[in-house]
Amino acid sequence: MGLATATDTGLGDELAAVIGRRSVTPAYQPIVDLETGETVAFEALARGPEGSPLENPAALFATARTNGRLGELDALCRQRAIEGMLAADLPREVVLFVNVEPSSLGFEDVTRPLHPSEDGTSAGRMRIVMEITEQSLTSRPAELLALVERSRARGWGIALDDVGSDSRALGLISLIEPDVFKIDLRLVSSRATTEIAGVVAGVEAQAERTGALILAEGIETEEDVELARGMGARLGQGWYFGRPAALPHDLSGGPSALALTGASLSSRRSPFEIAAASRPVRRAGKRQLLAMSHHLEHEALGLGVKAAVFASFQHVRNFTAATRARYAQLGTGTAFVGVFAQNMTPAPLRGVWGARLGEDDPLREEWDLAVVGPHFAAALVSRDLGDEGAEEDRRFDYVMTYDRDIVVEVARSLMSRLDRAPAP
Repeated sequence: MGLATATDTGLGDELAAVIGRRSVTPAYQPIVDLETGETVAFEALARGPEGSPLENPAALFATARTNGRLGELDALCRQRAIEGMLAADLPREVVLFVNVEPSSLGFEDVTRPLHPSEDGTSAGRMRIVMEITEQSLTSRPAELLALVERSRARGWGIALDDVGSDSRALGLISLIEPDVFKIDLRLVSSRATTEIAGVVAGVEAQAERTGALILAEGIETEEDVELARGMGARLGQGWYFGRPAALPHDLSGGPSALALTGASLSSRRSPFEIAAASRPVRRAGKRQLLAMSHHLEHEALGLGVKAAVFASFQHVRNFTAATRARYAQLGTGTAFVGVFAQNMTPAPLRGVWGARLGEDDPLREEWDLAVVGPHFAAALVSRDLGDEGAEEDRRFDYVMTYDRDIVVEVARSLMSRLDRAPAP
């Protein structure tokens, strides 16, 4: 049977019937520990009703997207996968990977439990890992950060899928701290060696810092297994280990080797409060801080598409013509730029996200800049002392730090304020 297309007559009604009757069938592909050969997890995939125009998942999700029901379908697929895992009554704990479509991030069901087991474990038999894509990380970062935090609060792990498909994501990876990085071997073999080496190096650095695991997808041969191990992968997935199918009745082996880091991402503190809690506070005038901020902006341009930049300016009037010129360059030359100020517009420049500060936001008293890359992190955060007189003579208490943990927390604090509208 040929694939249905999004424009086929009557598929909207067909989709409504699928959702209404919950007639989505989960299929599970094994994920294997490359050191022991044991199955330690499954990725849940979805199929429409057998023999129908929507049996193929590509047709099913394309139709849902066209008909504005992707969030409902996405939620239903996760719920059916969880129900299938619980019904199987497996003899030991297994990790279940479930997917979230990037364009369904605004759907409310993504951020609330769909089943009691989503609190983390179910009688010691199941852990859940939510798969998000690099596309969602670069296109909807604020919503994704909030979703990740709520998921961690429920005991979920986080896997970043399609790693390497968008090199801009390398600067943002630290902000979500995935438990698992999924790298597709087909992507590795089809891209330039130096480019992929940079991706793998960035992932390995993050994995070394946090204890995250690397999972190689698309393994079809013994040679692929060796390639995966050479990349530092502990886990493997692909037709070599099994195609998507019903869950096995007999699952031998010991407890799952997949440990979840469970890092909390939330921070209610302002950037200055974060940095001043553990680093010395100094005092300087605006001229000195401006020179220091220019230096960090230059560092960000040097990192190029691997850098993420976050900057707060108190009021939009401080986002001057000269500043706009510098940030226009950053917007086109780096992976991600977010700017924050009173009266800031959601998209002040091409490639720049903007956020308007609330009336009681402590950022109204701060001038902050954070730059994050795979192997570089720095932050300059400062608090206005409220001096009167000439603008160039204003003084600030400030902290300058290259401590990655502090910088990442500062960047998270800033990114959590981003407007949800996509940047131009």
